[in-house]
Amino acid sequence: MRGWVTLALVFLLCNIISAQEFNRPDIDLERFIEEIFAVQNGDVSSEELFETLLLFYSDPINLNNTSEEELRSLFILNESQIQSFFNYTAKNGKLLSIYELQAIPDFDLITINKLLPFVIVRESGLNADSRSLWRRIAEEDNNYLLIRYETTLEEKRGFKPTDSLGNSNYVGGPGKIYTRFRTSHINDFSIGFTAEKDAGEELAWDPSNKQYGADFYSGHIQLMNQGKFKNIILGDYQMQFGQSLVFGSGFNVGKGAETITTVRRSNLGIRPYTSVIETNFFRGGAATYAITDKLEVTGFFSSLNQDANIQADTVEREDFITSIQQSGFHRTESEIRNRNTVEEVNYGGALLYSDRAAKYSLGANILVTELSQNLQRADRLYNAFEFKGTSNYTGSIFGDYSWQNFNVFGEVATSKSGGFGLVAGMIGSITSKLETSVVIRNYEKDFHTFYGNAFGESTRNINESGWYWGLKYTFSRKLIATAYFDSFSFPWLRSNINAPSSGYEYLSRITYKPTRSIILTGQFREESKANNLPSTESDELIRFPLEAVKRNYLVSVDFPANDILSFKSRVQWSSYDFNSRQTEGFAIWQDANLDFGKFKISGRIALFETDDFNNAQYAYERDVLYAFSVPAYNGIGTRQYVVVQYKPTRKLTFWAKYARTHYRDRDVISSGNKQIDGNIKTDIRIQARINF
Repeated sequence: MRGWVTLALVFLLCNIISAQEFNRPDIDLERFIEEIFAVQNGDVSSEELFETLLLFYSDPINLNNTSEEELRSLFILNESQIQSFFNYTAKNGKLLSIYELQAIPDFDLITINKLLPFVIVRESGLNADSRSLWRRIAEEDNNYLLIRYETTLEEKRGFKPTDSLGNSNYVGGPGKIYTRFRTSHINDFSIGFTAEKDAGEELAWDPSNKQYGADFYSGHIQLMNQGKFKNIILGDYQMQFGQSLVFGSGFNVGKGAETITTVRRSNLGIRPYTSVIETNFFRGGAATYAITDKLEVTGFFSSLNQDANIQADTVEREDFITSIQQSGFHRTESEIRNRNTVEEVNYGGALLYSDRAAKYSLGANILVTELSQNLQRADRLYNAFEFKGTSNYTGSIFGDYSWQNFNVFGEVATSKSGGFGLVAGMIGSITSKLETSVVIRNYEKDFHTFYGNAFGESTRNINESGWYWGLKYTFSRKLIATAYFDSFSFPWLRSNINAPSSGYEYLSRITYKPTRSIILTGQFREESKANNLPSTESDELIRFPLEAVKRNYLVSVDFPANDILSFKSRVQWSSYDFNSRQTEGFAIWQDANLDFGKFKISGRIALFETDDFNNAQYAYERDVLYAFSVPAYNGIGTRQYVVVQYKPTRKLTFWAKYARTHYRDRDVISSGNKQIDGNIKTDIRIQARINF
């Protein structure tokens, strides 16, 4: 009876609000990221992470046509909430409105507010859109054109003339230009392209040098649910299956302030690639075909030119490369020479069997990679087991099983070298208040995966083993405590460690929300890793690494003054103990945000002081839409920024950001071509979005 009353109230509310479509709230990236990340640092691939998060925002999940895997990929819902959602829809049918989420057991307002930017409720079946594909594309409202320009006002050394003719090290101007267009509809189609010119790169039309305006282009065409073909993509794309030992893309966080949901990967399949990172994606075609209702197969082919420095082998008389470059920059003559010098061909696929009734899935992956040039890494002892040659293959089997409020998952893989990779874990709700997660992994020193991105301490799944234990306890809707402990070891040498080594990391965090809008956070994190002593010319002995311990502390308060004005205050500091010496660093800042509807202003004043770069303080900043900024506060100085957003009409929005860093401990900023003569660095960013 109570369930029917609740449903009736929700239905009445929907009618009171009338038939107007629910307007999804703007995504608060700052709050979302800080609730997911433990400590922002240089090890996190921020750009790819944020791009994928924004992809979820621009292409939200339809709750009336979703799966457990898709909901898990948001890292918002725990296992109990996911099971409650599907139990509710199985009993009551598809959702009538987004407001009906309030009627689902285990769904509190905090969780619902986190979900709203990433989900929608849309009818299907008899009321589905019957227009032709071309008409749906032409008349789609969910489309936009984005144009952005950014630059540094102070002149960097790379732009200064180096000869009497006025030539400089950088071939192009200091402005960075970015353009993106996309039109898409949930579970139907997506069409988009991206163009970018980095600062220092040339904007020119020179087909003889393979220069066609901007330096980098990316595009895709995606069709979904075309009969037996569940997904078809032409152009640029990524893939994610299993626990990302073979195919790893998407919003993979790993260890963070969210200690439970982020340790597991989901079977997201093939997805359009919209980032401007010029590596770690596929270019070609991919398709997913449903053999039966439970069994589907995905196949793909990719051919992508990569940057690499080709060297001549005077003994074998054959050219080879020492690495594939990841920066994507083509600003100097040497960078331009290395551009697109190696062709990388990838092909393979995935087989996935999912039984929703039995709540399990099984699958297999295969990836074959062929390079047009022989890869021979530098002759260093730590490279003894790294990949060498022109071809590699990686295959795996994976699966997961759900039982009540628990989910177990795992994947085991092997590469052409014979090396193995393994990751397995469990996530579950022990009680309504206590959640836990456990993950073990073992990536052998000769395991080679080029597109893997599984859970781990290192950015690459090689030469690592370890175990992780996470806890989350909800005292009440207002008070939540999270913690994790991770123990890891590296069986072989690493680039900065002269011997096999081990370490640990643990974190504890308390979040208190006395009201819906006020958030108080306290956090402590300690990490122990081995590190080499700084080498000197007189050092003739091989020195064993020593233990380095870093401790991070954080205290923040986020509160609104009224409906228009809100504040956020934060203090974070750290210490770094190494070789009987301790260094320290801190940062403190105050944010203020004004919201006048069509006109919004966000600003910050920050003060920082660090003894060295080991204590650099990373702080996420508000930015223009689809952009991000996580500067490293290092040295002694101050930083201020202001972001202005103006939306004169429903289809037109403007942004502008001004950021200024003033260092008080130096007269020169950075080095090499990035060097600025002076102690002030000023960045500006201007953006416009047009909806058609």
